[in-house]
Amino acid sequence: MASTIFRTSKVHSFPLYPTSLLKITNGVLFFTTTQSQNPQKQTKKVSASATSTQSKKLDKIPKNYEPIIGIETHVQLSTFTKAFCSCPYNYGSYPNTTICPICMGLPGALPVLNSKVIDFAVKLGLALNCKLAFNSKFDRKQYFYPDLPKGYQISQFDVPIASDGYLDVDIPVEFGGGHKRFGITRVHMEEDAGKLLHTDNGNYSQVDLNRAGVPLLEIVSEPDMRNGIEAAEYAAELQRLVRYLGVSNGNMQEGSLRCDVNVSVRPIGQSKFGTKVEVKNLNSFASMGRAIDFEISRQVQLHSQGQDDQIVQETRLWDDGTQRTITMRKKEGLADYRYFPEPDLPAVIISQEYVDNIQNSLPELPEIKRRRYEKMGLSMQDVLFLANDKNVAEFFDATIAKGANAKLVANWIMSDIAAFMKNEKLSINEIKLAPEELSQLITSIKGGIISGKIGKEILFELLSKGGTVKGLIEEKDLVQIVDPLEVEKFVDKVIAENPKQLEQYRGGKTKLQGYFAGQVMKLSKGKANPGLLNKILLEKLNSKS
Repeated sequence: MASTIFRTSKVHSFPLYPTSLLKITNGVLFFTTTQSQNPQKQTKKVSASATSTQSKKLDKIPKNYEPIIGIETHVQLSTFTKAFCSCPYNYGSYPNTTICPICMGLPGALPVLNSKVIDFAVKLGLALNCKLAFNSKFDRKQYFYPDLPKGYQISQFDVPIASDGYLDVDIPVEFGGGHKRFGITRVHMEEDAGKLLHTDNGNYSQVDLNRAGVPLLEIVSEPDMRNGIEAAEYAAELQRLVRYLGVSNGNMQEGSLRCDVNVSVRPIGQSKFGTKVEVKNLNSFASMGRAIDFEISRQVQLHSQGQDDQIVQETRLWDDGTQRTITMRKKEGLADYRYFPEPDLPAVIISQEYVDNIQNSLPELPEIKRRRYEKMGLSMQDVLFLANDKNVAEFFDATIAKGANAKLVANWIMSDIAAFMKNEKLSINEIKLAPEELSQLITSIKGGIISGKIGKEILFELLSKGGTVKGLIEEKDLVQIVDPLEVEKFVDKVIAENPKQLEQYRGGKTKLQGYFAGQVMKLSKGKANPGLLNKILLEKLNSKS
């Protein structure tokens, strides 16, 4: 039995969670539940030496097994209100401050579908090359957990909004390169649950229902991945896609994109799948790759020792500290959820005209953008960097639209501009440099108006303070010196002031040419044309007189 306590109402008891309690603190509703004392759910710490020893053993496991990997991804949608009510959702809000009777699952509260959820679902379904269901429905997924106030989740079961699609992924060169296509089983709409806030040293948890009812899209992949790298790249591409589409911010650290990985192994040549294990608590793509590789090794080790019966269908947690997976609970089967059609919501019926309008509104997607960049002659490393972030890609496109060379623009963005953004912790939308000014800067260097060195100085001025290339060149008198007579005067002065170095150069220490060139550039305040400078300098240094 559990109790509910409201400001001026009586206490009512009802069968919900055996150890739950609702209380009000400072005018805010809190839900608390004692933590299970089940020893199977207690996480044990493992020493670094034990983990290291196990890793060495796993490295020696024979490679005659095939891993089978599939991913279930939950994407939190960037709608202004929740899926079935008018409550907003803002990450980090004070607990239980953006809730209503619908969020809380109170008796008599009826859901009303947010139409934006359908827009986003169709948009993602099209981007994933799926077949759309023009007549779909919602279902109730029954399960009991402290953060699920209704005792069921509104989801989709047998008629998802989209199914039978695929996602194309480019594997980075450092991981072997190549193109991969991973199948998408289905995309369906559902609502999120609340969140448990665990105390550090106490024996209870508090329930925050702010997240309850937030719209989600669940994307279920086919079991097409074979290692941690492929799985991590698939998830990264999915994150990239939802950001391009604007349906979600895709931030893993905020829970806007959550991946549950299903891993099994089988002897090579065997058609039957092995026992599937689900791995959770993956808060980065790097941890996803490590967790999968560990789980593959764990299962292969059990197979090779004749203990494959110990691989059971369960949910395991990835522990980043010990770098291993730990048993959390046995996995529920579909029958446990007792799905049936949601009686409080009508069917979701969409028209071809509606789908066509959304199709025509889609932006250029990452895969199409990468192929376009490849045709420009850019390397795969350049392509992956530029297309990774939609805003970076838009900046690149805007710059080359002004006539700048694509490769030169890519070099500037990937080197000096990227370094500046990293050091200053800024996004490309927050820097002061405009695309047209980067194009003008490249043109000025290429045309010999300024040197590359001066160009870098101007770039950092533009990045931090803004302005125009032309204005800075005139203001600081940075026009490159291209008059041979003027450059020759600088060269003569430097040679005359360094007789010892001149004697050493002519004695065979030809590397001193760089020293002389540096002195000339210093004397000319970096304005001497480098090509002209080196030509005149070599003539003077090698002259016998």
